[in-house]
Amino acid sequence: MDGRYTIFVYTVKEFYESRKMPLTIALDMPAKKPPKSSFGERLFALRTARGLTQVDLAKALGTTQRVISYYETKGELPPPDFLVALVSALGTTADELLGIKPPRVGPDNTPEQRRLWKRFQRMESLPEKDQRAVIRLINSLVASNGNGHARGSAHP
Repeated sequence: MDGRYTIFVYTVKEFYESRKMPLTIALDMPAKKPPKSSFGERLFALRTARGLTQVDLAKALGTTQRVISYYETKGELPPPDFLVALVSALGTTADELLGIKPPRVGPDNTPEQRRLWKRFQRMESLPEKDQRAVIRLINSLVASNGNGHARGSAHP
């Protein structure tokens, strides 16, 4: 058996004339298709960066895996209400999903990490000598803790 069934489909006229038209149905799943558009690529990247499968995202949106696959592979833009739901489910912004801004993929999306990053960016206003001193201080603190996380320290 080659994993296929052949059934015969008749039109009414053919049924009466007893002519058979074979219709072959493959039992194998179709091959995965890569995203064909930049929207599909962004949707795929954001979904996988959050550790979600198409089924997981579909359940979160109250739709089917097939719908998610469609937007990833066909790349057409979804209707506005579905776009809003996608943005919410992926924890991103419409600007990132539509490609207006680069997506923030990765674990740096917690409020605490964003707050620390903003403080770190303020370091640019310091003289270069002071910037190097801050970097040395951070490196020595990380090295002294061994794992990169401060033990028992309070947030500034």
